[in-house]
Amino acid sequence: MKNKIIGIILVRSNSKRLPNKCFMNFGKVNVLEHIIQRCKHYDIMPVVCTSNLKIDKKIIDIAKKNNIRYFRGSSQNKIMRLSKCCQKFKIKMFHTIDADDPFFCGNEMKRSMKTLNSLSLDIVEPTRISSNGSGLVGYSIKSEIIHKLSKKIKFNKNTEIMWKFFKKIKGLKIKSLSRSKFDFNARLTLDYLEDYIFLETIRLILGNLTSRKKICNLLKNNPDLIKINNFRNKEWKKNQN
Repeated sequence: MKNKIIGIILVRSNSKRLPNKCFMNFGKVNVLEHIIQRCKHYDIMPVVCTSNLKIDKKIIDIAKKNNIRYFRGSSQNKIMRLSKCCQKFKIKMFHTIDADDPFFCGNEMKRSMKTLNSLSLDIVEPTRISSNGSGLVGYSIKSEIIHKLSKKIKFNKNTEIMWKFFKKIKGLKIKSLSRSKFDFNARLTLDYLEDYIFLETIRLILGNLTSRKKICNLLKNNPDLIKINNFRNKEWKKNQN
């Protein structure tokens, strides 16, 4: 995996708000397979990282079917799961990909990783708009930070909202990715049925591998589309906090 940008796909089956959302149909594939294909489209090496629960076996079957690496670890402690995944595959730095962000932008992920390296940072956070639900990018992280953090957290600790635990390490060099011209204030993350309807509408119009530029243009020219799921943002943000 040398010289390749590693995209660690964080995915589990037991979503509370929209059960089994990673297995929902998304064209000729399901959402998880779409995420994997989108990684390959942007020349990002995908690694599936899921739990060791029995219900997540189907996720592993999909990884095997697509001939990509996978790791299974703690169902609650996402930080420990990531740490052990990086240890297994000797990953020094990576970008997180949430399986509920089907229209992430590979080019912006590359920009994030470039920022991580060029400024000698520990973590590059998503753009503010992405964090608020646009699903543009994830986190670029040096693995040594995840290893340090995993030692400070109890094994059975729920670390699903991972960024809240970064403050446990003093002196971290963190920077938020600057806003992208292809970002847009719209819910492009998959948590509710209305999100699925919205995302599927975009896919039907533009295709699975469409660019964020085309998505932005579509939404600018058709602002009523955003109304399909935008009302869910308040509830989603409350859950994030």
